[in-house]
Amino acid sequence: MNHLKPSGSPEISPEDYVSLIRENFLRISDPLRAEKQMAYMRHQFEYCGLGATQWLPLAKQIFAEHGMYNGRPLATFVKLCFDQPYREVLYTGIEMMQRMLMLQNKEWIRVLETCITTQSWWDTVDWLSKLVGMHFKRFPELQKPYCEKWIGSDDIWLQRAAIIHQLFYGKETDAELLFYLIARKSDSKEFFIRKASGWALRQYSKTDPKAVIDFVETHDLSPLTVREALRLIR
Repeated sequence: MNHLKPSGSPEISPEDYVSLIRENFLRISDPLRAEKQMAYMRHQFEYCGLGATQWLPLAKQIFAEHGMYNGRPLATFVKLCFDQPYREVLYTGIEMMQRMLMLQNKEWIRVLETCITTQSWWDTVDWLSKLVGMHFKRFPELQKPYCEKWIGSDDIWLQRAAIIHQLFYGKETDAELLFYLIARKSDSKEFFIRKASGWALRQYSKTDPKAVIDFVETHDLSPLTVREALRLIR
């Protein structure tokens, strides 16, 4: 294939681009593996039967040949990928978005928010939460308003994204915000919220273990959250 610069704008429409990706993935699909993938995901989504070592290199090759979208065309492409039944095509939409995220304006948070609430499960939401964290780094004024909005919503995936978006912030973690968000959902019965809270606390314990211990000891958290939070400490 001829290789273009990653920023090269595709000459084909987003619709045709998504069709191209789907056709290439289905050409090397593995029905037996797809069935196992679907079973693992509780039969909520369809798969081509491709692992990351297969779909990702192929996606990169297609990006290199055809380029990647920016701005509104990128938003259209991502939406079309999320409209597809095959999970690997959806992953490819996120992959292109990740590669082009640093070129998007602050309003891109709306695209990320829509993606979090579309065909939602931990596999996409956790990845998208990382992108949310990257976006908030560029536009810190968005962080608290959107976290407040999401933690107060009825959508557990928005709540999860609010809690875990700082996972890779390290010493730059806003601990006050992190603790506030976890405390807001301390009474949640949702597994994915309890697990996320423990995960976020465990990650922050690498930076400030005492703060995590103090928080755990002074709040009524689920046993799952506590166990996850203190895994690296005790």
